[in-house]
Amino acid sequence: MSEDRTTHFGFREVPEADKAARVREVFSSVASNYDRMNDLMSLGLHRVWKRFAVSVAAVREGERVLDVASGSGDLAAAFSRAAGPTGRVVMTDINGEMLAVGRDRLLDEGFLAPAARCDAERLPFPDNTFDLVSVAFGLRNMTHKDRALAEMARVTRPGGRVMVLEFSKVWAPLAKPYDTYSFSVLPWLGKRVAGDEGAYRYLAESIRMHPDQETLKTMMETAGLVNVSYHNLSLGVVALHRGTRP
Repeated sequence: MSEDRTTHFGFREVPEADKAARVREVFSSVASNYDRMNDLMSLGLHRVWKRFAVSVAAVREGERVLDVASGSGDLAAAFSRAAGPTGRVVMTDINGEMLAVGRDRLLDEGFLAPAARCDAERLPFPDNTFDLVSVAFGLRNMTHKDRALAEMARVTRPGGRVMVLEFSKVWAPLAKPYDTYSFSVLPWLGKRVAGDEGAYRYLAESIRMHPDQETLKTMMETAGLVNVSYHNLSLGVVALHRGTRP
């Protein structure tokens, strides 16, 4: 009998079959404070990063967009404004609490976006469906990132684009103070504001375990995308990758 396969959950090794449930638990815990914590821990920079991603996405009137790991729905709302009444934006997330926050946000802004609770490694959509597929700050939480990227490519129409906004490898001279902030300040904020120190310690650890810029570029190419490029933001704290479905 073969040994059970394991994967990383932060710095810990856990059975592959358990990771998705652990990720769901983390985000269920922080859903109600998610946006507030994002503002605090990034000093508001996450809004700048997302605005840049929206500008690069260049969604046009009438386009079909899939926002994977949509979370609180800020990107989905921006895409909905750009796609207009003739377009369609679909939200997915593995976590029901986060998906509800995002759905409610879009409703408050006057958008009715279909929402599907699903695993990004098994997207419930036909091939060649969307003009743009995006994931922001969600890929690093997925058990098999290669499978998720392949699924994102599969549901993108030929000529469409796939976009990944994610924490990445920071500029080397900044690494030491960034580590201090990540492993001291973030858990302290999580404990004081969200009441969950462990969730934000996991956040810091998951960033360190995520592929660097060049590795992720290669993974997107392996998933079948072409013309893959990336932009470093805030000295590599975050990177935006973009590829095209041939």
